[in-house]
Amino acid sequence: MELFQYPYMQRALIAALVIGLAAPALGIYLVQRRLTLIGDGIGHVALTGVGAGLLLNRSPVLVAVIVATAGAVAIELVRARGRTSGDLALALLFYGGIAGGVLLVGLSDATSANLNAYLFGSLTTISATDLTTIVILGGAILVAMIALRPALFAVSHDEEYARVSGLPVRTLNLLIAVTTAITVTIAMRAVGVLLISALMVVPVATAQQVTRGFRSTMTAAMALGLFAAGTGVWVAATADTAPGASVVLVAIASFLVVAVGAGIWRTLRRRAAPASVAPAEPHEVVLG
Repeated sequence: MELFQYPYMQRALIAALVIGLAAPALGIYLVQRRLTLIGDGIGHVALTGVGAGLLLNRSPVLVAVIVATAGAVAIELVRARGRTSGDLALALLFYGGIAGGVLLVGLSDATSANLNAYLFGSLTTISATDLTTIVILGGAILVAMIALRPALFAVSHDEEYARVSGLPVRTLNLLIAVTTAITVTIAMRAVGVLLISALMVVPVATAQQVTRGFRSTMTAAMALGLFAAGTGVWVAATADTAPGASVVLVAIASFLVVAVGAGIWRTLRRRAAPASVAPAEPHEVVLG
């Protein structure tokens, strides 16, 4: 725990905890919409923004936010108008984003170490400015996901019902797309564009093993994300491992433990329940 006396480790821990809360709060809507891979797709688009920022000598994170947001909005509009399927739209994000990122990074003077910091995260290099950005944007995303929970749940569960109810479906869909892009980009320095999608999805999948309602699942997912982030940073600090990978592996380990434990609990409950209830004998009726 002595490592956390240093300012850079304190910044790393705070950034990880903020992202650990915000990512599952958004991820539950993506899981509900069956768009669990959209984080990966937007992450690849964000890589194009990183390459453009490095090539133009501008802030890679700022350029990545702009590029990823534009890509997410474009793909949502294409999906909403029915011109292509959601899977095909994600494929376009995957291939176009990674190709553009590799091309632009190759044209810039960036080293492989700089690129790895965005691909896999580099928590210990987060500056005070980076931390401020993560806290402000992460807090805004968290507040939006909680405050608009009824409307976002309705849109994610059944768009037609939400439209008939008078909800601004397109605006809410665009909100989810934009917040997904922002979450991916602010988490680049903490978890990495290739791993942030796991922090959006895995805590939600873990919570679904033991909860039933949407609100309880969201709360449990946020708690699990917070646990994975804090524990992952601690493991990285003590074992000298990559922080982003440590956070994701802790989240996956939590899923395996909870899934196995929930399966054993359900099995024990079934065995404890009586196999059958013997029918009561009918009373004898004497007719006079």
